[in-house]
Amino acid sequence: MTTKKKILLAGETWISSATHIKGFDQFYTTTSHSGAEPFIAALHAAGFDVDHLPGHDCAARFPDSAEALDAYDAVILSDIGANTLLLPPAVWLDGRPVTNRLKLLRDWTAQGHGLMMVGGYLTFQGIDGKARWHRTAVEEALPVTCLPYDDRLEIPEGFHAEILKADHPLLRGMPADWPLLLGANEVTCRDRADCEVLVRLPKAEGGHPLLVTGHWGRGRTVAWMSDIGPHWVPNEFVQWPGYATLWGNIMGWLTQQD
Repeated sequence: MTTKKKILLAGETWISSATHIKGFDQFYTTTSHSGAEPFIAALHAAGFDVDHLPGHDCAARFPDSAEALDAYDAVILSDIGANTLLLPPAVWLDGRPVTNRLKLLRDWTAQGHGLMMVGGYLTFQGIDGKARWHRTAVEEALPVTCLPYDDRLEIPEGFHAEILKADHPLLRGMPADWPLLLGANEVTCRDRADCEVLVRLPKAEGGHPLLVTGHWGRGRTVAWMSDIGPHWVPNEFVQWPGYATLWGNIMGWLTQQD
């Protein structure tokens, strides 16, 4: 029996609080959201086992040892800021020293595992620079570097991705025409032989990297600068046949060992 490759998806959830004012009176509501379901379904269909750790659980429950991370073949960080992993309750509430999980991820990846960062308002550098992955140990392992300020590229009219290396394993079997995307994080590809820009934004939108691969030690890394669902990835992109093919290809490549 073939053992399924196991993926840890960290983040991609959020909680919204609203104030409702009706004349003299007001009341409050709280709603929880997840943007991960189509992505997880695509990985399951491709034969991967996925553990999803919601954003509100990451501070307390994200693995804090190499042994705990070894349960996985790859880790995906999606719309979750560096502070969440740097400030577990032991540090934030109790003032106790603990393992630096950003350095742990960097070193674990180098031992032959996969690491991927997915774009969003709280990955790479994010909205108002609050994602804060710039100059961290995790950024060292990625095939791109983050800007030191708000890096969002909001493109409400949409853009068509420009494919540079259609024969790469990540893009095999993909339709030639991609649906519109509505935004991404701006990054810089590292000037290293192992780092490849496979897809980019069109030149009219700056030609910035959109999908980049790299190696870190014996591990593999991927940076996807747009989202995995709305709003940067419209429903038309999620429902497009290439959506599932893309993620299956990426995970297949990411979980191979060199």
